[in-house]
This record gives sequence, C-alpha cells and structure tokens, in this order.
Amino acid sequence: MVVLPAAGTTYPFATPYAQQTIILASWFKADVMEVINSALATGADPNTSDAFTINGQPGDLYSCSKASTYRLLVDYGKTYMLRIINAIMNEEQFFAIANHNLTVVTQDASYIKPITTPYIMITPGQTMDVLVTTNQPRSHYYMASTAYNDGDVPYHNGTTTAILQYRGNYSTPSTTPLPNLPIHNDTTAADNFTARVKSLASKAHPISVPTNITTRIYMTVSINERICANASCAGPNNNAIAASLNNISFETPSIDVLQAYYRGINGVFQGNFPSNPPLFYNFTGEVVNSTKYPTFGTKVKFLKYGEGVEIIFQGTNLVAPENHPMHLHGFSFYLVGTGYGNFNKTTSPKTYNLVDPPEANTIGVPKNGWATIRFVADNPGVWFMHCHLERHASWGMDTVFIVRNGNTKESKLRPPPAHMPPCSKS
Repeated sequence: MVVLPAAGTTYPFATPYAQQTIILASWFKADVMEVINSALATGADPNTSDAFTINGQPGDLYSCSKASTYRLLVDYGKTYMLRIINAIMNEEQFFAIANHNLTVVTQDASYIKPITTPYIMITPGQTMDVLVTTNQPRSHYYMASTAYNDGDVPYHNGTTTAILQYRGNYSTPSTTPLPNLPIHNDTTAADNFTARVKSLASKAHPISVPTNITTRIYMTVSINERICANASCAGPNNNAIAASLNNISFETPSIDVLQAYYRGINGVFQGNFPSNPPLFYNFTGEVVNSTKYPTFGTKVKFLKYGEGVEIIFQGTNLVAPENHPMHLHGFSFYLVGTGYGNFNKTTSPKTYNLVDPPEANTIGVPKNGWATIRFVADNPGVWFMHCHLERHASWGMDTVFIVRNGNTKESKLRPPPAHMPPCSKS
C-alpha cells in the first residue's frame, strides 16, 4: 500500500519526478515454512536464507540472476522517490547507491526532517521513502544491501544488488561501482543513522506526543531456553531456543485471540500479561538462570480506550543479545528515548525527546539497551506486538494488546464482515 498526500495537499518537499517501490527480501531454496517448522521441532536456529533480493532478484553478483537483475532506468538531472520496504525475515539491512546521496523523508509513512546520508539502516518491517537525485555522469551504478548484525547469531552475509541505469547514449561501463556499505557489525554506523531520525513536526504536519501516561509497562526482551527432556534438542545446552517478553514466551492458540475476545470464547487466552518483569536485576550484565527459562502461555494486556500508554523495552544479556526490531500492529507510536545499559527510572526519562520524536510502527531496541515508546490507545481491538525478526517471533517474543471499546459507535470494535469465516471447514 502506498500512501499519497491527501487530496488538495502536496508533499512537504518538491514533488519527485517519479517514484518506485524497492522491496528488500529473503531468498530461500527450501520451503520457508519447512525451514521454520524444522527449527522449532529440533530447537535449533533456523537455516539462514540463501540470498537477499531487491525486487525479487539477488542481483548479478549471483550467476543465476545476471540476466534478470533488477534495473531502475532513470533520466539525468531528476529526483526520484524510492519507497523502500524491508521484508527480509531475519536481518536488519544497510542500503546504499554507489556515488549517490540518499535523502530520507519518511519513516513508516510519517514525515521526518529530511536526512541526507550515504546509506540507511532499515529493520524488517520498516519502510522509508528516500529521494535520489540523478546528478552523476550517465552510467550504471549498483544499489546494494547487506545485513546489519550486532549479535553472535547466524545471519546471511551476502550482498544483493540492483542497477541504477541512466538513459542516454554512452558506452556500457566495464565495471559497475558498488557503494561503500558499513561492515555487518558496525553499530556506530547504525546508531549514527537512527539517531538522526526526527519527526517533521511542522505546522502543516503536527505531532501529538502523549504526556498523560496512565499505563506504563516495563518489558524485558529476551532470548531464552526451553528445557528438553533427556537433553534431546539441538539448541544451547541441548535445550531448545525460546524467546520472551517479561519472561513469558507467547504460545499461539488454535483459536485466534480476536475471535475469542469478540465472541467471548473462554480458555483461549489469559488477560494477565504483567506490567513488569518477574525479577529486576542487572539485565544487560548478569545472566540469571531463573530468567533464562521462561514461562509459556497466551497472556494478553488489556488497555482502556483513549488512555496514554508508555512501554519501556529493556534488552537483556540472556543467551544471545542483539538489536530487536519491535513492531506493534494497529498503531503508530512515538519513539521518545533510547539508550544503552539498563533503563534508570530517574535519569533516563530526562533524556526523552517530547518535541520531535519519530513516529513509527517498528523501532529497534538496542543490543543490551532500552527504548521507550508512547501512544494513545485509540484503536479498539486486538493488536499483536512482536519482534520483527521472524525466528524471534516464532520462538515467542510476542504479546497481544486488547484495547477495550469506548463509549461511542466510532470507538467500538467493528463486527466481522459477513463473509467470515472465508473458508469452509468441511
């Protein structure tokens, strides 16, 4: 879905000459669901992808893709908008175009103060709109993407490419330049980019950061272990890898939570997801065995319609710490603060940005660090929240928020469409 300016309005920047969607994705030779299910059965990490792709092609660094590498044909002296989507399953990505600067103007469909940069770092689930001015000598230039991975975990270390190809009469170059992308674990490069993202927060595009917070949730984000009988699994310590929020590993029920909530079906979920972890300790330093092994269940958090909510995501040093792209369905929220180490309830809030924080639906929680988001619970319904690394979501790094109905017709959960359920059970 592409979001255009509302009727009668324009972009808060010069209208681009043309636009193109750029989708970063994973390429597996195997059946993806089989890869995931096999990993869940053995308790091990899933196999990494065989390649990354740009608009469906790995690029001509792979012999199988030389003839079909994606090419973006451009005219000299124009400004193009690239709508970049990271649909990759398990890796955050660096992206750049050789010899061309990128000007980032939106993140997750919200306008930001323009950032001119040689590269971006984009997490799975995120979208960014980027302006590129074709002001280089007419030729071919690689656009390329590689993984950003700050954890000691498996990842695909290949490079996917596409070609920015100028129209005109010129000799095809013997070599195509590659952009200088940061190395895979360059946390400084990733942080330098994300720290620059601020909401536009203009008169024409105002923001409204909640300041009256009535529900505050301190949520640990962890990789864990599930104990296997007779040490029979292929994960750490012959256990299975698990994941959790507040030390609860989410179990997906056979009846979806939305149906159970709307129809009043008992026994599907429990409404007692906690607002705090079961134990406070040095989250980013110690490894506490009592929190290495989570509890398992389908626990949800109820929110009142219209209340201000703050969630403090706290990364932990358990098993395999890394950056976690946390995603919330049904809302855009404000990222008001981030930092490394343990969140301090006295000093950390003093660093919050309540003036022009980025508005997003996916944000990265720093490895062994914290991130705070705020939103107003003004969308009644059942909303999934999860890490957007697929393996983490499959292991249980998820929960559900249920926003109760308000007092008006517009603030109540809508009934299901008449065609539900869409498939026959016979």
